[in-house]
Amino acid sequence: MKFVIATQEFNYLISKCLNIVSPKTAIPILSNILIEAVGDELILTATDLTVGVRCSTEAKILQEGSTTLPARKLAQLVRELTSVNLEITTNSNEVTEIVSDSSCFKLNGMSKNEFPALPSAADSVHFTVSQSDLKDMFFRTAFAVSREDNRYVLTGVYLNIANQNAVFVGTDGKRLARAHLQINIDPSFAASYIIPLKAVEEILKNLTEEGDATAYLMSDKIAVEANRTLVITKLLSGEYPDINRVIPENSEAVVSLHREELMTLLRQVSLFTAEANHSVRFTFGDGELRLTANTMEIGEGKVSMPANYHGPRLDIAFNPNYFLDILRHSRGMAVQMGVTDAFNPGVLTDKEAVPSLSASPSPLFVLMPTRLHEE
Repeated sequence: MKFVIATQEFNYLISKCLNIVSPKTAIPILSNILIEAVGDELILTATDLTVGVRCSTEAKILQEGSTTLPARKLAQLVRELTSVNLEITTNSNEVTEIVSDSSCFKLNGMSKNEFPALPSAADSVHFTVSQSDLKDMFFRTAFAVSREDNRYVLTGVYLNIANQNAVFVGTDGKRLARAHLQINIDPSFAASYIIPLKAVEEILKNLTEEGDATAYLMSDKIAVEANRTLVITKLLSGEYPDINRVIPENSEAVVSLHREELMTLLRQVSLFTAEANHSVRFTFGDGELRLTANTMEIGEGKVSMPANYHGPRLDIAFNPNYFLDILRHSRGMAVQMGVTDAFNPGVLTDKEAVPSLSASPSPLFVLMPTRLHEE
């Protein structure tokens, strides 16, 4: 194998694969990136046997062939090289020579034959959407996914497809995020999937604001292709909880709040919460919302903002970090907040969704309240 490629382009391709490679693995070949020179194309592949990435670019191929090289060492080396182009040659003993201007490096690799092949997505059900819309769906929901392995099915983004509507959900049991996307698929097709968070993060990194993405749906796998990059992943197995049971059908009061102002005030008052009791009291009074936090060790913070609330005083407490996460993943100038009492979840809706998604219901967020402490 022999090819010439722009250093920057090669570095970019390697970086797309790097997060997939396990730093510590019992199977040595999984520490490597597969490099294939075919026609006028250079193809790089990485897998951890759950998530796989394949990306390609045009290159000057002088001799077709393939090899696998240690991912981290290759990435570190290419990042340090300053030449415009690299000339890369692999011999029959899997030794790869990298020539950069007057510098020359040799990396020992392993044969392609030992590298696990990525599954084919060719014959699967698929649909195409704009990258920006798919990116928005994952952006709205992935942040709420559980990072704890003890709730295994909650460690992925849930995707349910029915009646040409794709519903994306992320939850960790304390907060929930849901977003809808209309898709062009056979109206009779219905299925649900739990996509591992690692795969979602790789898909998100690859999506841009322009062009289309194609999603391939298989019984035990899902793949997303965009920008000459395919991310394919095994699905999480298990029964996802019925989220409709935790989303309140209606709230006693619905208040519109300025998102940026609320974020600023929440950040201020959260400085007065203790690690053991991360809780801010929301007090709705006539025409205003007051936020309060106090702890013996730190002191007290009180802030307020206008709110279109008119009714009896209503107190409820929330974890400020979870609340801020929701506000960061909303896009509108204002959010609508539905509250009933101190014991029922708060519901936030982002009314200013992406223009192309305006036909779909607004993204919705649910937040469980924390225990109210006496003032």
